[in-house]
Amino acid sequence: MIMVTGANGQLSALTVRELAGRRAHVVGGSRTPATGQRYLDFDRPDSLDLGGVSTLVLVSAGYAEDDQVIARHRAVVDAAIRDGVNHVVYTSLTGAGDHLGFALAHRATERLVRDSGLAWTILRNGLYAELFGALLTWTPEGLESAFGSGAVAAVARADLAAAAAVVAAEPGAHAGRVYELVGEPITATGVAERIGAAHRTIGLGEYRSRMLRETALLPFQPPMLASIASGIRHGFLGGTGPELRDLLGRPVTDPLTVAVEAASALRPAATAVT
Repeated sequence: MIMVTGANGQLSALTVRELAGRRAHVVGGSRTPATGQRYLDFDRPDSLDLGGVSTLVLVSAGYAEDDQVIARHRAVVDAAIRDGVNHVVYTSLTGAGDHLGFALAHRATERLVRDSGLAWTILRNGLYAELFGALLTWTPEGLESAFGSGAVAAVARADLAAAAAVVAAEPGAHAGRVYELVGEPITATGVAERIGAAHRTIGLGEYRSRMLRETALLPFQPPMLASIASGIRHGFLGGTGPELRDLLGRPVTDPLTVAVEAASALRPAATAVT
């Protein structure tokens, strides 16, 4: 049986759907399980029942500070060892993102997985095209960002889910592999041009100041988001590679189209073209 953690999250839900489409025996694990899912709370190690699971797709629980994320992942890996899981597939972060504010938790988890004694595969996912589009801010004059003219090799979330399903369905063929799953370079200006809007660049200091004034953000989020903006702006995240295409056996989904859809969905009515 294959288990996918965080089954109600967007990447996890797509991965479960992909595996089900392959007629794999798959179950989702979640702290808020729906019908047919297994209760799984990373913050409660006593809840981590992985009995009967042969392959675990560990989708990063990265929505927290590093110490909490790593503790969560350590508890899951320990449970996998205890309960006889054969193979762990971990959704990590592209190697080009080592400078990002949330990279450390990913690399620490990769170490946990490698040192577990279990068979493993690391999927180093590029940044979501959906996220890139959503991080562009609408103003009355058009789109605004701190990305400058920098490019990011963004990836459609559905492509990453499909790649995870390919690996989890036949884990033995991918044991001990680290895959760099990045897409094609896109820019904020390219998104704006496709929409028919202008794009204005703001400084990183202004971007961070705005986020620090945003009470809806958690304390770890402004530095995380600022690191993404700086990485893109200064050309660290635009590199491409063939591994995602090779795993999928088809061309990758156009990330520009996905980013445009994400940005357009957030466009205020007052800025829409009439």
